[in-house]
Amino acid sequence: NKRFDFNFLQDRGFLIKELPCPMIIATDILKLPPRKSGTLYKWPNVEETWNYLFPDKKYIEKHRSYDDAVHEALIIFEFYKRSKWKPVIENV
Repeated sequence: NKRFDFNFLQDRGFLIKELPCPMIIATDILKLPPRKSGTLYKWPNVEETWNYLFPDKKYIEKHRSYDDAVHEALIIFEFYKRSKWKPVIENV
């Protein structure tokens, strides 16, 4: 889905800077059991990561882009506050 959207926008001249996926960053933090042998940890989804970081604020993922974007932004900010996310700084 993301790849389709980015290709659509880039084909129309938009320049998009891709950032690390927060769920990949979360993999080594949550350390969920792998789904299949040969992998160290399962990539967590937004709901699993949210519930790990905010156990008192339960969240059920709606699988809607706006909802995912809002919650992933809050996850990234929480990672940043916990020194697990380094901001990308560019000279523009």
